[in-house]
Amino acid sequence: MFGRAPKKSDNTRYYEILGVSQSASSDDLKKAYKKAAIKNHPDKGGDPEKFKELAHAYEVLSDPEKREIYDQYGEDALKEGMGGGGGGGHDPFDIFSSFFGGSPFGGGGSSRGRRQRRGEDVAHALKVSLEDLYLGTSKKLSLSRNVLCSKCNGKGSKSGASLKCSGCQGSGMKVSIRHLGPSMIQQMQHPCNECKGTGETISDRDRCTQCKGEKVVQEKKVLEVHVEKGMQNGQKITFPGEADEAPETVTGDIVFVIQQKEHPKFKRKGEDLFVEHTLPLTEALCGFQFVLTHLDGRQLLIKSNPGEVVKPDSFKAINDEGMPMYQRPFMKGKLYIHFNVEFPESLNPEQVKALEAALPGKPSASQLTDMEVDECEETTLHDVNMEEEMRRKQLQAQQEAYDEDDDMPGGAQRVQCAQQ
Repeated sequence: MFGRAPKKSDNTRYYEILGVSQSASSDDLKKAYKKAAIKNHPDKGGDPEKFKELAHAYEVLSDPEKREIYDQYGEDALKEGMGGGGGGGHDPFDIFSSFFGGSPFGGGGSSRGRRQRRGEDVAHALKVSLEDLYLGTSKKLSLSRNVLCSKCNGKGSKSGASLKCSGCQGSGMKVSIRHLGPSMIQQMQHPCNECKGTGETISDRDRCTQCKGEKVVQEKKVLEVHVEKGMQNGQKITFPGEADEAPETVTGDIVFVIQQKEHPKFKRKGEDLFVEHTLPLTEALCGFQFVLTHLDGRQLLIKSNPGEVVKPDSFKAINDEGMPMYQRPFMKGKLYIHFNVEFPESLNPEQVKALEAALPGKPSASQLTDMEVDECEETTLHDVNMEEEMRRKQLQAQQEAYDEDDDMPGGAQRVQCAQQ
């Protein structure tokens, strides 16, 4: 009696989880699994459920028999037990640590017995011009990092064996005692200098000839960093699992932190740009036009409206000429122009008369008779820097308060009480 063929169910989900096509080769599956598993490893703050899904998908698709069943009949057929069962009972950490014949991070064993420590992230400052943040750019950067020795698979020895360090008894740490005085001691813990904190040593004869027993070698790697339009100062670009490798360690990330360079003309505040422009008094009163070169090289014609008067310290805005918004580059902030007005140092009598004739008349309140002028006292105006003036007054007030405190009766008594 023949059993009926199982009903066909979903046979694409595992490929989607790994991010590969159904025609992916064995090598494609390995690469996709390694990249996704590193990113989602719980020790790196990844989602444990996603990590389990990745491991299960890779376990099925890397087994030719299970993959054939999955491709023909789908997920349900595996769950019903065809081809040795669905495989859901395997520990995802075992799959992760053994799928290259040892953990890709150099652990070599299961994470169940000993949780792998996470390597440190490495941060690099990436100095970027305002033009690059406006237009977007790519930068190729060459970095040196430690990678597990390929000759000994990160073991440090030819045989793969190591000895327990006699100096620290395998703990990797030593305790030193420091005498501070009679009946006083201080205990300090520090990494063992004999094994460099690893807890194990390798005999000279058994040392790997490539890494000299260090377990890692230096490698130069070129990373292409994509700076997207509208990125902000201090924003981070992360390359997961690209920091220094070490045995039994989940590799940390390389993080590039954007540092925006100072621009000689434009200032940035979020999605807006600010630029300063000084107008002569004539242009402020009679109209102006000038050309502003933008960050992308475009020439913007900036001009006043007929009859418009520009006041000192005023702002005008141009919509959609600010910075592109991050991940929405077709939307832009505003470009603000801060106008300063440059006044002439002095005017000759002819210029004064011409201006009085052209400008609105003086208010009647300012018209004084000769008799009223004679009754007033003459004064002299002088230029001041108000910031310096206020700073001087503040220091003077502090000095007066100090002197006043010293002159108070009982001031000496208060000092005496404080000393007792």
